[in-house]
Amino acid sequence: MATMSRAFNTVDLQDPVKAAEYVKRKALEFGADAVGIGNIERWADAPIQMDPKQIMPECKSIVGMVFRVERGSLRGIEEGTYFSNYSAMGYGGLTYLYIPMTVINLTKAIEDEGYEAIPMGHQSDWRAIDNEGFARPNYSRPVRPGQAMPDIMIHLRIAAYLCGLGEIGFSKMFLSPQFGPRNRIGIIMTDLELAPDPIYNGPQLCNRCMACVKACPGQCLPTDKTIKTNLAGHEVEWSDIDTKRCGIIFRGGVPTDTVQEDPYMTDVPTSVPGDYSPFRHKPRTVYNTGQAVCGARGCTRACMISLESRGVLQNSFKQKFRRRPTWSVDWSKEAEYAPGTVFRKPPKVEID
Repeated sequence: MATMSRAFNTVDLQDPVKAAEYVKRKALEFGADAVGIGNIERWADAPIQMDPKQIMPECKSIVGMVFRVERGSLRGIEEGTYFSNYSAMGYGGLTYLYIPMTVINLTKAIEDEGYEAIPMGHQSDWRAIDNEGFARPNYSRPVRPGQAMPDIMIHLRIAAYLCGLGEIGFSKMFLSPQFGPRNRIGIIMTDLELAPDPIYNGPQLCNRCMACVKACPGQCLPTDKTIKTNLAGHEVEWSDIDTKRCGIIFRGGVPTDTVQEDPYMTDVPTSVPGDYSPFRHKPRTVYNTGQAVCGARGCTRACMISLESRGVLQNSFKQKFRRRPTWSVDWSKEAEYAPGTVFRKPPKVEID
């Protein structure tokens, strides 16, 4: 019996409109929840360390894909009883498993027809810039004059915006008309010319209600300090996030002015557990970076609740998300455990 292989060069993709429809249908078939396309000209003003053409000089199109964070993956944190699920399924599972598989399969479908494509997801651990866009000193260097340093980081939320998939909210979270802030992004760069989609101009998503600001447990989203930028001729503005503080709050800790004898996080000696964490110490990391103990309380949950209450999201639900009062943990008091909680008893020590 002969071996079998995928078929190559069987689809004519020379017409950009038909090619775009083909790629979009494939993206949904492989697992994306929404897909849009931006032509490379929309990245003309990108900083050199975020410029797609530094990776693929012949790039003509970028395909952006939205992947939903299941509302149910936030249920355990909302109830205060099941924290690892959001980090595992709504965060790490998407980032390190589901999105790469979908993006890789779409890349293969494009390359089957003779066009090069680069799969990209959330992974940017080797990037040459920090969380605020500044070059990391003594980290890497350009391999040719005039080139960017390795590794380039394509800004995924901006890419999703430039592919017409939604808005960037005040919290800097990407907001899709399907899911609001409940999404993550994957993209593909390709030398295949695809008809671009218009920049999103649907129902307003972020109305500056500031629910994200009010609910952020670390107050990491200032209202008096913002970032403004021009994206393909559109003025976009978001809060200048305190990323360093968010990095601590995100994991459930609160920085103090005093070094703690038994800190919440070993890498932050001044940290104590916040009232939004039920853990005495930060739980171990899930999927490399999945450690979202705060459960995106402001930037995702509060935003989502606001958007759902306005009825602007396409993915609507029969029940509202918040059904009980918001909980908090009082670390100044002794813990109270529910009836039926069983702890292992210490062994008896017999003295002769």
